[in-house]
Amino acid sequence: MISTVFNIARLSRAGFTIMRHGARVVPENADLPEPVRLFARMTAPMRRKGAGNANERKLSAALTSLGPSYIKLGQFLATRDDVIGREIAQDLAKLQDRLPPFSMNEARRAIKESLGEPVEELFEEFGEPVAAASIAQVHKATVKDRDGTLRTVAVKILRPNVESRFRKDLESYYLAARLIERLHPPTRRLRPFAIVDTLAKSVAIEMDLRMEAAAISEMAENTANDEDFRVPTVDWSRSARRVLTLEWIDGTPLSDHEALKEKGHDLKRLGVVLIQSFLRHAMRDGFFHADMHPGNLFVDDQGRIVAVDFGIMGRLSPRERRFLAEILHGFITRNYRRVSEVHFEAGYVPRDQSVEMFAQALRAIGEPLMDRTADEISMSHLLGQLLQYTEVFNMQTQPQLLMLQKTMVVVEGVGRALDPQLNMWTTAEPVVSSWIEKNLGVEGRLQDAAEGVGQVGHFVGEIPRLLSRAESAAQAFAEMAHDGLKLDDTTIARIAEEQAKRERTGRAALWIGALSLAVIALTLLF
Repeated sequence: MISTVFNIARLSRAGFTIMRHGARVVPENADLPEPVRLFARMTAPMRRKGAGNANERKLSAALTSLGPSYIKLGQFLATRDDVIGREIAQDLAKLQDRLPPFSMNEARRAIKESLGEPVEELFEEFGEPVAAASIAQVHKATVKDRDGTLRTVAVKILRPNVESRFRKDLESYYLAARLIERLHPPTRRLRPFAIVDTLAKSVAIEMDLRMEAAAISEMAENTANDEDFRVPTVDWSRSARRVLTLEWIDGTPLSDHEALKEKGHDLKRLGVVLIQSFLRHAMRDGFFHADMHPGNLFVDDQGRIVAVDFGIMGRLSPRERRFLAEILHGFITRNYRRVSEVHFEAGYVPRDQSVEMFAQALRAIGEPLMDRTADEISMSHLLGQLLQYTEVFNMQTQPQLLMLQKTMVVVEGVGRALDPQLNMWTTAEPVVSSWIEKNLGVEGRLQDAAEGVGQVGHFVGEIPRLLSRAESAAQAFAEMAHDGLKLDDTTIARIAEEQAKRERTGRAALWIGALSLAVIALTLLF
């Protein structure tokens, strides 16, 4: 109960901060409960007007002032236009993850505590921070290898106490999600609690820099034979949970088109390499960099794209990779019936819906594309339109596909900046066709058959154990049928105690819900 009060206080502070900045976090015409609308009208005069400022600036200023966890929440919700609407999602998409750096003394202390040795013992030189974000900041440093060679590295260090700050704020997000689901049943389809849970897991991985190092290592293995893409090398001896040391990348930023031209790089080729690399990682490997904005992409002297900052990664299961490949191929060939069937086979559309009706909806998306030139067609927009049909066909949210779509939006934007005439279909076709041939063609069927044989063999080996369990269960049911179901005094007491606890919790929840309605309105509306 005490923690609930503190969480309400945190939400209240956040709501008033957003209100003071005059920012909105739901669309103008959102379908909200009448009590929330009434509260919004009553508190409207308290909002700062901020003449001339776009909502994106107000929202960015408000969330930045609230600290690291709210910046991450804003960036995460930018991928969820199914929840907050396209207008607010676009505003949040421009939210910059930048904060003032923490001091050199704190950085040195963090290295000593994490790696067990002072900075002077680990690095020949250790410079001032070159970048600072909500979770960590980066320093440029120099190390000496065993052969005496000097090597430049990037040292990423977590902010002091960032874990405890996130933990407290996440507790308040969970409370808000529970209350939203309780007070506004239509939102349950969007799974607010699951959204917060996904954010919590993502942040937990970001705040363990060993996980980022492992992600880099895994992607390095996946891309070892890719000629046009690579990742930095991890210095494992100087890395720990709160400190990560990597190869320093001296490449040209992918966003600096003039510098790239001066160095003789072909911008059109780089656009193709970027799109194909992303699709290859998603479809071939099922593991992709989910934060591929221009600041995280460089081009080295050999013309290879080098990605940095692997704190946010996406994964796709084999089923999801098949889904992606088949829908792209289905739209290219205008086989909307097959695209519809893939949605049902993947379990994204409930079985009580109509395959034919969903195919008709897909046709409504696909046919307008045929009137456009290839360079005007956006794959990310296509996926976005698909996800917008979630409510019509009672589809549950698929966070992994939303992350894929969000990343594709960014990648497409970077690719089209390099080459405005970039043909997404022609660029994607070799990667998609290769995946389909390998996984759905003859080779894929042979592989499925081999896996099926292995599963049958495993099942045969498990038969004795399964029979033993079945025999034990049958014996237990026979005894129950003869003697009846019996509960001891302790079990009965526990059941009664649990029932009383649920009744108390229910009454408390009603009071908390009434008290928190205004807080939720502030947090969501302003």
